[in-house]
Amino acid sequence: MTAKVSHHIGGAPVSDGRWHADRDPYTGDVIAEVASGDADNARAAIEAAHAAFPGWAELPPGERQNVFLRAADALENRQDEVLDLLRAETGCGPYFGRVQLDFCLSLLRQAAGLAHAPTGQLLPSDVPGTRALAVRRPVGVVAAIAPWNAALSLAGRAVVGPLALGNTVVLKPSEESPITGGVLWAELFAEAGLPPGAVNVVTHAPGDAGAIAEELVTHPLVRRISFTGSTVTGRRLAELAARHLKRPILQLSGHNALIVRADADLDLAVKAATYGAFVHQGEICMCVRRILVEAPVAEEFTTRFVANVAALPVGDPGDPRTVVGPLINEWALSLVARRVDEAVAMGARLLTGGVAEPPCYRPTVLTGVPADAEIAFEETFGPVALLETVAGGDEAVERANASRFGLTAGIISADTYGSLDLARRLDVGIVHLNDQTVNDEPQMPFGGVKDSGWGRFGLQFASEDFTDLQWITMRDKSRGYPF
Repeated sequence: MTAKVSHHIGGAPVSDGRWHADRDPYTGDVIAEVASGDADNARAAIEAAHAAFPGWAELPPGERQNVFLRAADALENRQDEVLDLLRAETGCGPYFGRVQLDFCLSLLRQAAGLAHAPTGQLLPSDVPGTRALAVRRPVGVVAAIAPWNAALSLAGRAVVGPLALGNTVVLKPSEESPITGGVLWAELFAEAGLPPGAVNVVTHAPGDAGAIAEELVTHPLVRRISFTGSTVTGRRLAELAARHLKRPILQLSGHNALIVRADADLDLAVKAATYGAFVHQGEICMCVRRILVEAPVAEEFTTRFVANVAALPVGDPGDPRTVVGPLINEWALSLVARRVDEAVAMGARLLTGGVAEPPCYRPTVLTGVPADAEIAFEETFGPVALLETVAGGDEAVERANASRFGLTAGIISADTYGSLDLARRLDVGIVHLNDQTVNDEPQMPFGGVKDSGWGRFGLQFASEDFTDLQWITMRDKSRGYPF
């Protein structure tokens, strides 16, 4: 019998008797029957989170710390099961599954340390006899909307930081990853002894996200919205949040450039570009989409890069040799195929790939892509890289900055100081020197600029967005007043 996966509200599994199938993107098999939620379920989850907030926020720091440490142990004890679920639910191979798992273990253990972090500072006052404090306080209920593409780590990031600062959370996972990006986190924290209601999960069927998201954004008890996903959806959420004077934290799309300088180590450049463009079949917001190669090395780089890409194994994500597995669904596959075909029809040269092998798409390299081809300016979640030749660093920066997105970039060069100068001129939130673009650590200020969002994830920086700053003054003697 197929397992049934319910919402998790107020510390208990909840369902209304409505279910939808959660399917393996490679085989099409049904993994589980998942509860199909609506705005009423979201409202109940918000109320449960609000009720749990005072108890969680006021729990002694040592007890809160132990919850995160126990959650890390629970995740580690289930790692084989979690890796298998990531494969079955999102087409994630063992390598990138391990990346997500290690990230989340580090996230939880670092979050444990926030329980004893300072929460304020003493401020100097020019008023005699006044002592002034700036104190950070948790905001209350945080609505977290997480995507499917790195389901475990991005849902973990959405939940753990706000929770570690004393907030409570309602998590809406993608319909493509309701277990690894949703209910699994509720189970881990329940096992760790988190008070009921501090983390709630509402799942939904395809096409039903809108009503739940609207409830999460507009409900007066929700004080922050954390969203990772497309720029189109993020803009709509931000507009809705603005009407309710709520602060959204948005990590949105990227069209990331890797710059290969003329003095680059080409072995490093080829390997970095291949990894950055094709890890997890290109379904990561940080993936390399454009490779800007300086003219003196463009021909040699292209030859070596294309040969490397053409040899990448494609197929079953359960096979440890596979690099490029299935795209998440038929719509994603058709979108990649349509954009590649359009670019070629407009004059782009196909250097390798360009073939759909459902549910996979062969790793693809294009060059000479016209600026008005959709793939040249829109984020395309799939195994496709665009090659461009540039005269030098100035042109590379100019082309990289021409994108409306600004998430991350990489520069491969023997000249570290020159690369640092280029990095400062790139309009992106993250730059990696002598590395590709797919990097993250729980303590780092992850986020973009322009149409890639605003706010920063990362435990050392989360307090800026997930707490309120309160000014308190104290007087130790009476003060004279003019009337």
